Amino acid sequence: MSSRTMTWLAALVVVATAACTQQHLNPEPVTIMHTGDRAPSADSAVAAARANVTPAQARALYARDSIMAAAMMGCAPDVCAAVTRGEVTLGMNETQLMAATRTTPAAWSIRRAGDAAIYTSARMEQAPRDMVAPVALVQVQKGEIAAIAYSEPDGVRTVARAADATAEARAKATGEALVREGDLLVASGSLDAALDRYDRASILLPSDPSVEYKIATVLDKQLRPIEAIVRYQRFLHQMELERIQAVGDAWAKQADAIARARERIIVLEKH
Repeated sequence: MSSRTMTWLAALVVVATAACTQQHLNPEPVTIMHTGDRAPSADSAVAAARANVTPAQARALYARDSIMAAAMMGCAPDVCAAVTRGEVTLGMNETQLMAATRTTPAAWSIRRAGDAAIYTSARMEQAPRDMVAPVALVQVQKGEIAAIAYSEPDGVRTVARAADATAEARAKATGEALVREGDLLVASGSLDAALDRYDRASILLPSDPSVEYKIATVLDKQLRPIEAIVRYQRFLHQMELERIQAVGDAWAKQADAIARARERIIVLEKH
């Protein structure tokens, strides 16, 4: 018998064996539901979950539910909406603060002085948070929240006015924090890292000419004249717009930077 014939017969044996072998694609029993059938009740699953809750967890859940109920009683519509979405806002009372952060007094370290109170986290590793960010500190004055400090990646941001809580204010605060970080990195000689911070800040602070100037000076130090010239020119253009629009005394404050930018453009264009 030829080798080709033997190979063909071996293949037939393998196929036949596979065909005769029982396949178990899904060993678990499958419940087939028909029209009119009802899904099994979830009550038993809920009851089992409740049975697994420890007494301490049950007390905490009850406390949070009680705080939420008290917070929602008679609150102004905007405060009720903030509590519901889980955001701390100015003007809330202390109960609403806990409801908005889904916490109980055990989560906070509370220091009182007269009609003022300062709330900070009771645990270093797990700060209370709302939908915005971890809450570092809350200042209460005469029973209402007067200031909120958030712990954010670029530092602590304080909300003390309604305007501070807007998206624009958050972007401005983040941008300013990035600029400060960039300044420290420049001072330490970490120009690449500083440029990263300034670039990110320029997106958040598109109308701040000082950011353009900082970027230009870093690029200048890195011997990258083409982009440095563009950045210096953008800085001068923004300063001209500010002068035309009479926005404060920015032109006078930036007089040295303006002169320096013009000088560097002339020097760099010669190379």
